[in-house]
Amino acid sequence: MKNWIKHTKVLSLATLLAFGSCESLDEINNNPNGVSPSDANVNMLMPTVMVGAAKNMVNLGYQDVAGVVQHTQKDGWFSGHNSYDWGPIDWSGYFSLLRTNEFLIKRSDEVGADFHKAIGLTMKSFLFGMVTDLWGDAPYTYALQGSKDDLDYQFPIYDSQEVIYKGIIEDLKAASAIFASTSSAAVIPQYDIYFGGNATRWQKFANSLLLRYYLRVSDKMPELAKPGIEAIYNSGIYLTDASEDVVMAYLGASADDSWPSAASYDAGSNFRRLKPANTLLDPMLANKDPRVAVWFRKVHCQWVEDKTLTVAYDPYIRKNGVIQNGVVSLGDSQYLTEIAAGNKFTRHYNPDILGYKLDTREYVGLPTGLINPSAHNLNPTPGQQLENQHVSQIGDVYRLAKHDLLKSRLISTAEVSFILAEAATKGYAVGSAKTHYENGIKASLKTWGVSSGYDAFIAQPGVAFDGTLNQILTQKWIASWTSATEAWFDYRRTGLPNFQVGPASREPVMPVRFPYGNNELNFNNEEVTTAVGRLETSQYGAEIGPNNQWAKPWIIQGTNKPW
Repeated sequence: MKNWIKHTKVLSLATLLAFGSCESLDEINNNPNGVSPSDANVNMLMPTVMVGAAKNMVNLGYQDVAGVVQHTQKDGWFSGHNSYDWGPIDWSGYFSLLRTNEFLIKRSDEVGADFHKAIGLTMKSFLFGMVTDLWGDAPYTYALQGSKDDLDYQFPIYDSQEVIYKGIIEDLKAASAIFASTSSAAVIPQYDIYFGGNATRWQKFANSLLLRYYLRVSDKMPELAKPGIEAIYNSGIYLTDASEDVVMAYLGASADDSWPSAASYDAGSNFRRLKPANTLLDPMLANKDPRVAVWFRKVHCQWVEDKTLTVAYDPYIRKNGVIQNGVVSLGDSQYLTEIAAGNKFTRHYNPDILGYKLDTREYVGLPTGLINPSAHNLNPTPGQQLENQHVSQIGDVYRLAKHDLLKSRLISTAEVSFILAEAATKGYAVGSAKTHYENGIKASLKTWGVSSGYDAFIAQPGVAFDGTLNQILTQKWIASWTSATEAWFDYRRTGLPNFQVGPASREPVMPVRFPYGNNELNFNNEEVTTAVGRLETSQYGAEIGPNNQWAKPWIIQGTNKPW
């Protein structure tokens, strides 16, 4: 993996091309001090798209979508994360990247750079896939065209999801064929921040994305999905080892090129408001999952049940068993220093006097959608301080700006293996569901540096393969940690895992899409109104109007999923 920040200076052209309007490139005035679009080097266009796509993936899958699929919960500024309290959400960041990528494709055609065109087709598929997965119908066929041939495409029509998914699949098939037959010699390796110009890696990426999207449409277009998945499986050209995961590392030199919760750039507040969700933590602990210690930290101060206590609970913490008079809690940095020095902090309570039980485990998460999450487990410092000594934080590695484990993961071998496992349960000719399922777990454990725990983990009663789709998708959901969007899309398609909303949720069911954003509502209202009219609405979100997060897009209409 190349250090992508090294390309900052050469990205200026690509950044300029990601302009906010839909103007034709032919109509842009020439800048005498810049590089003309007609002289642009296709290599220089790639990093902006690749970096932007990777950052979008993490910013969704580690942030609020992680709350949707209940990987994490927040105990401060939590309503969007825990309760799906969303307003209109714009997609301008995606279409900005898509405009730059469209220029990459067009410029590649102009200069005969077929391999670069295939890269552009792959990234186009990835980005449009995210747009339609998240929002539903969207501009596609006539998007990115601007004004040309006396036609104005500044307010393009919205294509149906069916059209978009079919287009994505065709573009990926075309890209895969080019990668298989065309030299990558014209690719300057340091500009290809994913693979350094490795043609085989690019073809595996394209084919693995095909597996993702064939499975996505498998209930709506089985006649397309089944032969497509079987053909890729028979080719053997897809991700098969965790070392092949499509990832982007972080440099950590500034807030913009660092992991999103880097404490060095936000004083740790973003890091500290994220807590493990019990939905995820409880089954991991029950199955002695070796990833727990990587992803989460033990509580700073552990509750101890003590029925000899004559009061409901200790007023102060105990250090190595000794009451610290006057000390209700310590700050995060103090706890880190003291615990690293070998000290153990506890607090005793008597459930008979208190009237209910507290969570006394070493690892403690937050239940889903609490009305007051900061007060959970009798936190002595509730509110926006984000200091809950009795609930686990996520792992210390997520405080850092960069680390070998801190990578944006666009698609993984674990995901591909679980895709094939599910396909096998559908009766597709793709080998053994059990083998693919176990390969998915192996790949995920390898990704997080705990491969040595595989034998003990796979032997756990809740993990040993039982042949059910629920088990496959549960392990796939766990493995999607920090890349949670795929877990959301799987849940939407299958209803698995069986997520339950919490008491603070606006509705008693999970959301299934992002509402269209204000830019579209204000400037392309006729088209967005037509697209909203194609959503399947219900009593959920009715007070918001039809453009809400509970209105079902085409991909799940008629499936009775997820609710």
